[in-house]
Amino acid sequence: MICASVLFVLLFQAGPLFAQDERRTARATYFDGEITVDGVMDEAAWEMAPPTGDFWQFFPADSVRAAYQTEFRILYNDHTLYVGVRAEAPAGAYVVSTLRRDFSGTSNDNVTLMFDTYSDGTNAYLFGVTPYGVQRDVLISGGGSDVSGFNTTWDEAWHAEARRHPDHYVVEFAIPFSALTYPAGSTRWRFQAYRWDFQTNERSVWARVPQNQLMTNLAFLGEVVFDRPLGSPSAPVAVIPYVRAGAESDFGQDETRLPFAVGGDAKVAVGQGLTLDLTANPDFSNVEADDFITNLTRFEILRPEKRQFFIDNSDLFGNFGSRLDDIPFFSRRIGIARDTTGLFVENRVLGGLRLSGNLSDRWRLGFLNLQTAADRPLGIPSNNNMMVALQRRVFARSNVGVFLVNRQALGDYDFLDPAREYNRVVGIDYNLASADNTWTGTFYLHKSFQPGDHTGNYSAQAIIRYNTRRWAFTSDFVYVDGDYRADLGFVPRRDLFKSGKAVSHTFWPESGVINNHSIRLLALHFWRPSLGYKLTDHQYRATWRAVFTDQSEFELEYINHFIFLTEPFDPTRSAGSVPLPGDTGYYFNDLTASYASDASDDLYVNVEVTAGEFFNGNRLSVNGQVNLNVQPWAVFTLGGGYDRLRLPAPHPDADLWLVSPAFDITFSKSLFWSTLVQYSTQLKNVGINSRLQWRFAPLSDLYLVYNDSYRTDGFVPRFRAVTLKITYWLNM
Repeated sequence: MICASVLFVLLFQAGPLFAQDERRTARATYFDGEITVDGVMDEAAWEMAPPTGDFWQFFPADSVRAAYQTEFRILYNDHTLYVGVRAEAPAGAYVVSTLRRDFSGTSNDNVTLMFDTYSDGTNAYLFGVTPYGVQRDVLISGGGSDVSGFNTTWDEAWHAEARRHPDHYVVEFAIPFSALTYPAGSTRWRFQAYRWDFQTNERSVWARVPQNQLMTNLAFLGEVVFDRPLGSPSAPVAVIPYVRAGAESDFGQDETRLPFAVGGDAKVAVGQGLTLDLTANPDFSNVEADDFITNLTRFEILRPEKRQFFIDNSDLFGNFGSRLDDIPFFSRRIGIARDTTGLFVENRVLGGLRLSGNLSDRWRLGFLNLQTAADRPLGIPSNNNMMVALQRRVFARSNVGVFLVNRQALGDYDFLDPAREYNRVVGIDYNLASADNTWTGTFYLHKSFQPGDHTGNYSAQAIIRYNTRRWAFTSDFVYVDGDYRADLGFVPRRDLFKSGKAVSHTFWPESGVINNHSIRLLALHFWRPSLGYKLTDHQYRATWRAVFTDQSEFELEYINHFIFLTEPFDPTRSAGSVPLPGDTGYYFNDLTASYASDASDDLYVNVEVTAGEFFNGNRLSVNGQVNLNVQPWAVFTLGGGYDRLRLPAPHPDADLWLVSPAFDITFSKSLFWSTLVQYSTQLKNVGINSRLQWRFAPLSDLYLVYNDSYRTDGFVPRFRAVTLKITYWLNM
């Protein structure tokens, strides 16, 4: 059945499977002049541009016009695209929780523009502004159909200002063409504008989007048509040097250091659509701390990439494979290595380059090469880390990509296991997305090579999804060989064959406090090929989820688990404890209830409670977060969780606490102070990260960062550092 469905989609997906609205068109008017970006729109040139509006409501309904309308006009000259927006509002009580750039769209009033400059329905630029003139810029990949393709770490130099009035606000955008890549001679781009209005709990879009899809889905864009063809994009050469100095104390080693580092990046436009990123002695130590997580599973947890060098066109490198089962290239592996004890430690990056972007409207290229330093005392060789990827768009919005990932140790090391000298992964991926996004899927085949091991080593997946307003179906098959290796990737478990099936039905009440609610059934099975395809895991899930008209959400989920432990496992991770025995199967059940209130409220609550059995014992877990917004200046947060595990003797019980208070104060749109304190009994660590950031020029920052770390037993200090870092974005 799945093969027939796949064949049908591959043959006929070039056109929409269901009727869509006629594509909307907005006109961009050329003018020979400049706009003063102040949120006033008093220049005569704005009268030359025809107004465009009549937004559709997306939430709470998707079949009526927006109650409070939005109108925009588009102008451009040879170097800048200008968009002026007038957004009607009921009372002027605008909801803006922060003055920090890259605000959350789900908790701030905003108007947002999306430009698909290559009209591929897969990648786009997003620019959003709040009524206070706060900006955010985002790279969208994967067709905008999943939040994992929403990269807010990307930053570009552009400008916007807003003016608030009692019954409306006005925003002026000024986006340099140098911030974008596009085909020379372009006469039209695919385009969308949307808006969040929390005063009325209304979300609206210019080009209509069905509510079973994300508002950012690139399948449903209209078009902006330019008066005259655009010239060739000409991005300046950008040089981004940094200087970092500070003092740090390692109490475990009884060492005090005064680190000092100088390095930087450069960005060079190559042709019309490619960007060359260069880095020398990069500072990949984040000024922002990773969140602590309580892990009750047997597997590693995936953490997001936040380093700017890896952000542009990151989907060309990181979107191969499956986020759950096999990511052949995961950039956070670069700059981290295992020492002789098996622990992850920082591994200095000497330098490298990335070449990425569009070769044409159908072809994309990605090439990355970075060299890391050797650390002989810790048993770490110098490695060359390389990836090359080539992708071609096919049909309406699908693409085919091939890649090669190579990690190669350079040098002669007596401590290096010959089997670890290199690791190479090659693969081909087909990403399916029909014109109306009803059908999506991924089909890939990957193979790894390492010294003396070239046979087998395959990883493969076939997943197909069908999504309409009322029904959604998913069928998934994954195989990962036990000898498959991706040293620069993320592969949480090997030696598996997985089958997943899911079906859901969504109900849309015509009235009442519930906007929509759904029932979903999911079945997952895991087999171990090396054990004669023995069933080692299953999960049966039944979920009911409700979205209310005030934008709050509630979910109730029942899960039946089966886990066959092939090896002993201690979920409490207690030193010296007796683990659960291996070669044993465990059946258990649990129930989870979660609730999230409206994220735009001054007091926002998100809580999840899980209760039930856990292996041969029982579990109670409470996790959540409380946010207090003092708009628009500050957000105070108290997050964390409690996990109560009770296992029969001689296995250990555990009371695991994670507490993470934080605050983020935005004194202005250029001066911010944030602090995060994290206490984890599982990690036996207390971490403090406090940073003061001054954005003194576009994309240029001065950071003063304080980091502190203590053991939870006796509050013994582990590590302390004060760092001063300055980065400057210089366009040559």
